Amino acid sequence: MKNVTEFKVSVPQPVLDDLKNRLQNTRWPGEAEGSGWHFGTSQAYLKDLVGYWLDQYDWQKQEAQLNKYPQYIADVNGVKVHFQYIKGKTEDAKPLILTHGWPDSYYRFHKIIALLTEGDQSFDLIIPSIPGFGFSEKIAMPSEAVADLWTVLMTENLGYEKFYAAGGDVGMSVVKALASKYPEVVAGVHFTDVGYPMGQEDPGTMTENETQFAQFVQQWWYSEGAYAMVHATKPQSIAYGLNDSPVGLAAWILSFGNAGAPYEIIEEAFGGKDELLTNIMIYWTTQTIATSARMYKADAMMQWSGAPPLQKTNVPAGVALFPREAQFPREWAERFVNVVSFKKMEAGGHFAALEVPHVFAEELQSFFYSIS
Repeated sequence: MKNVTEFKVSVPQPVLDDLKNRLQNTRWPGEAEGSGWHFGTSQAYLKDLVGYWLDQYDWQKQEAQLNKYPQYIADVNGVKVHFQYIKGKTEDAKPLILTHGWPDSYYRFHKIIALLTEGDQSFDLIIPSIPGFGFSEKIAMPSEAVADLWTVLMTENLGYEKFYAAGGDVGMSVVKALASKYPEVVAGVHFTDVGYPMGQEDPGTMTENETQFAQFVQQWWYSEGAYAMVHATKPQSIAYGLNDSPVGLAAWILSFGNAGAPYEIIEEAFGGKDELLTNIMIYWTTQTIATSARMYKADAMMQWSGAPPLQKTNVPAGVALFPREAQFPREWAERFVNVVSFKKMEAGGHFAALEVPHVFAEELQSFFYSIS
């Protein structure tokens, strides 16, 4: 490995003491009677979660779990990139980089590490934190620039001639850019979503299924898309409150972390209270909620700049559509990537690696080993 140093998560006790003090002194805003989750994050639910956070959640235990697998910091074109690196047990293990999204983190993939590194169809897993998220450098970059970094990380820092890539949410944009810009080194890509209609498509070129999908997405943006509009236009305005209040941070993440699922299964989507809070803690202890939100602005500014759109390439792409994800048709995916496998899954949602890890791991193995 080149320009790489070992890393362990170690949060100073004063940071944890300060967190406890802020949680204990929360000024609760109240909520409209009977509003539940319809106005945003339920105060009743959040109070219960904060009580658990204060009295039962064990950060030291979770920190030890975060340090279970080898982690590193790489200097990639002058940017500090945090990543987990776990070698597969077989000699022909395939190098696979997994890219998370928002409001999750590299922790999205912790349940599938053993599943993908210890079997007969194993991978060398590289699981980085996007710059501006978690333990990587606190700098916001557009998705295409992140793809540039990932290519250098894989080929120069780690020395792979070719590699595979998978991602969802923000990670989807990064992986699409990898396939488009670097087809000579990217051997295959996998997605759980492929982007959404934004009103720029020519209606005359859209199938009936695509039109129905576009109508659904338009309604979804009106009802659930506030976070993306705020991140893409005024990320600094919300950064002050979210970086100052752990309850405010938790409320913001919870409000949009359901990703279309019924609100009562938020914990299931993240894997339980401990895993939900560990994801929030990664943002809180690194103070990266501002830069993570700012990535949306970076992507929007690149789009508004008139930069040419990414071109579709021949890199083989697998797509797994989970039932609690927006139900896009195959032809929509084929607009952007070379779809050689399109599967509708029976369970899971936006955070499939957390919700149904065995199903997700088997899908990655099945696809990437089928195109070798």
